[in-house]
Amino acid sequence: MPDIKTPADSATPAAPVEREPSAQAPKKAPANQVRARKKSSGSRKGPVALAASLVLVFVLLLISLGLRQGKEEAQPVVPAQELTLPDSGRHLTVLQDGELVDMELNEYLWGVVAAEMPASFEQEALKAQAVAARTYALNKAGHAANHPEADLCTDYTCCQAWIARDTALSNWGENAAAYADKITRAVAETNNEVILYEGSLISALFHSSSGEGTQDAEAVWGNSVPYLQSVPSPEGEEVPNYHSEVILTAQACREAILAACPEAVLEGEPTNWFGPVTPANGGSVGTIVLGGVTVSGAQARQIFGLRSANFTVEPTAEAVTFQVTGFGHGVGMSQYGANAMAADGSSYLDILQHYYTGVTVDPCPG
Repeated sequence: MPDIKTPADSATPAAPVEREPSAQAPKKAPANQVRARKKSSGSRKGPVALAASLVLVFVLLLISLGLRQGKEEAQPVVPAQELTLPDSGRHLTVLQDGELVDMELNEYLWGVVAAEMPASFEQEALKAQAVAARTYALNKAGHAANHPEADLCTDYTCCQAWIARDTALSNWGENAAAYADKITRAVAETNNEVILYEGSLISALFHSSSGEGTQDAEAVWGNSVPYLQSVPSPEGEEVPNYHSEVILTAQACREAILAACPEAVLEGEPTNWFGPVTPANGGSVGTIVLGGVTVSGAQARQIFGLRSANFTVEPTAEAVTFQVTGFGHGVGMSQYGANAMAADGSSYLDILQHYYTGVTVDPCPG
């Protein structure tokens, strides 16, 4: 904070200084001149008295300000009221670190939003994430084949990422209070809201970042979903590690291909192993031929350990280089795209209805 000068910090102006009378006795003057001098000498006392009065007023003003400041500092500081989550009236059985834990829905969602999206994101993006996470959780609850004893788990490779409140606060450091309030508001201000398609809960998939657009569910998993279509996505160079590179030696590339496609024919140099590429919507790879075997872009992403299916291939005699854009499967809401939309003025409803085609956002039925 810059230094602020108070009146006490300013230099007090000095009063005019009276000259000492001369030590030499003046010559006697006529009476009329003496009277004139006396009158003139009296007139010089006016500025001195005025200056002294101004100094006194200034000192009194400083004392008054000091007393007032003391009174203001003596007032007790009332802490801001901490935001709280509303009770959703719904509870989930969550598998956490091998134990079954009963969690109120909004408390569970607080941990999901805190884990899945940076708390520094725009508030409307966080609200969109809260609604997507709530929809995903309620749609999957009771239908988890990997853990039938629990509605959900905290393993992001199976369900949704989740983080304990204490851990999140510790991770956020000096921003803990502000970030906690943002997450709380995101969950509370969307309480009980879910995404519906023709009146039913959707599978509200999301991912970190896309290339020029998201992917159709059919291009990734082979089944068409009407609300999971390819749409443009506005994120770009502001995304950390938006562009990445993977370099595999010829031997490592051969082993990766044969492990996934034993029937592939890999003769000669790597330049002979890669066939035609069919593009998909959103700039990703739809299909690619590996040693005569056609695989999807999503499969190729897994085979070569790429951050997304939006990639190009540059094979040489010694190695194969992949240039990759974005991160994640590319289906549904892009989190960085949602943040870019929010920064540009879009509401959480705008964001959700952009990334999930033909949906409504309504109170959860039932």
